[in-house]
Amino acid sequence: MGVYEELQERGLIAQVTDEAEIRNLINSGGAKFYIGFDPTADSLHVGHFMALCLMRRLQLAGNKPVVLIGGGTGYIGDPSGRTDMRSMLTPETIQHNCDCFYKQMQRFIKFGPDDAIMVNNADWLLKLNYIELLRDVGACFSVNNMLRAECYKQRMERGLSFLEFNYMIMQSYDFYYLHEHYGCNMEFGGDDQWSNMLGGTELIRKKTGEDAFAMTITLLLNSEGKKMGKTASGAVWLDPNKTSPFDFFQYWRNIDDADVMKCIKMLTFIPMDQIHEMENWDGSRINEKKEILAYELTALVHGEEEATKAKEMARALFTGASDNMPTYELDESSLVDGKITLIDCLVVSGLCTSKTEARKLIQGNGVAVNDVKVADIALAFTVDELKEGVKIKKGKKVFQKIILK
Repeated sequence: MGVYEELQERGLIAQVTDEAEIRNLINSGGAKFYIGFDPTADSLHVGHFMALCLMRRLQLAGNKPVVLIGGGTGYIGDPSGRTDMRSMLTPETIQHNCDCFYKQMQRFIKFGPDDAIMVNNADWLLKLNYIELLRDVGACFSVNNMLRAECYKQRMERGLSFLEFNYMIMQSYDFYYLHEHYGCNMEFGGDDQWSNMLGGTELIRKKTGEDAFAMTITLLLNSEGKKMGKTASGAVWLDPNKTSPFDFFQYWRNIDDADVMKCIKMLTFIPMDQIHEMENWDGSRINEKKEILAYELTALVHGEEEATKAKEMARALFTGASDNMPTYELDESSLVDGKITLIDCLVVSGLCTSKTEARKLIQGNGVAVNDVKVADIALAFTVDELKEGVKIKKGKKVFQKIILK
């Protein structure tokens, strides 16, 4: 089985411009492809996971990745899938975010002169002369065709700025520039990028007479059709300081049963023959599948040591064991008269964002202390209790051990 056929079997391919050519290029290791990432935050998140894994799979098969950081397009913002305009970022923030992306991507792909390279489209987009761009590139685009693109149609009723209207042209120019200067012959991206990617292949054809290809990756959606990677507290980040390895593990450990095998196929590097065996497992082994998924992805992002710690912490949640439990070390300055209330513990440990939330949670029977449900909002802990450690559970799946330093 070639890598293209494996991508198909894993359900990763959404749309392609020329299947026969793309299949041949990928399977022969002849693809020099790029994937773009706009630096809108200082960390990648689960929404980027599909693209990162695809780059890794294709590089392992001998293809050459070009990581395009959108330091230039980041000044504009991609309207795809959005109902409002992105906030403007300063040049300093964009550069900081680019640096963070590079560090995180090194866990997925190998960089080097003969391996993957990273480029920043600010290096060419910020130097463009507007009149020259209009004459040289703008003439190759039909406004009628652009308005039929899904990324623009969704925004027309709510309002689409002229700034964002230029995004397709900028992304298409990126492909053309990378084709001319780096020999890129393929672009990959999320399925919501299809119109922008077609714009690039068409621009290359009109400007050079040569063919270039595009393939979109299936979006990571849950069984309800919603994008995965979001929690009640926000995005699931790859930066351990924004989403801890334990919380990352728990996100995958707690996904719906209906989504488990799909995520194992699309995101892990478990061989397909093993996955087929797992598909035949008895339904009673669903939690085993979830733990495998969570461990594999956490190891990929944070390393095997952190994945093992997270797995042990997760098991402690169900066994009541105190070893390896997520721990918050309380400073003695947080105590008043040698005590601290349960409400304050919930807030300082980050289990709740405010005292109001903590109070409502307790009154709603959503908090357990040392495995016993509590309803007393005045409950407080002494120094001796805190030195021994107090286990606080929020709901069914979130917990912390509070211990005095």
